[in-house]
Amino acid sequence: MKVVLLVTGKTNVRWWNEALEDYTGRLRHYIPFEVEVIPDLKHVKNRTEAQQRTQEGVLILKYMQADDFCVLLDEHGREFTSGEFASYMERKMQAGIRRLVFVVGGAYGFSDEVYARAAERIAVSRMTFSHQMIRPLFAEQLYRAMTIIRGESYHHG
Repeated sequence: MKVVLLVTGKTNVRWWNEALEDYTGRLRHYIPFEVEVIPDLKHVKNRTEAQQRTQEGVLILKYMQADDFCVLLDEHGREFTSGEFASYMERKMQAGIRRLVFVVGGAYGFSDEVYARAAERIAVSRMTFSHQMIRPLFAEQLYRAMTIIRGESYHHG
């Protein structure tokens, strides 16, 4: 199974990129993993929040493949402890899913069409994080899950 983190917009903060690159490299030891970046929308000042959600939704859906298992990283999604997330990932790896795609939305969330396409929603936290910050945080949790599955010492709780 390949895991994809699909994100909207670039991260221009060097150290967030470095942290994401670090965990991306670590993850490749355990599972095929990549980050796909959807380009930022242009001229957003001329668009309403709803228009931005809709246009980002169109782009998100273009990146999805027909048989992708789509999971939205959404504040209203299911919450996990790190151990529970590891169990979740283990079940997904055993389910025969070819591509497991976790999606980070833009500043105003997801369009109705993206919600309709998603199989599940997961909350990374009850707190809200910037779209730049959530990338390395999620990658770290995915890495932690892989080490838990393998019984390695990275996770101590």
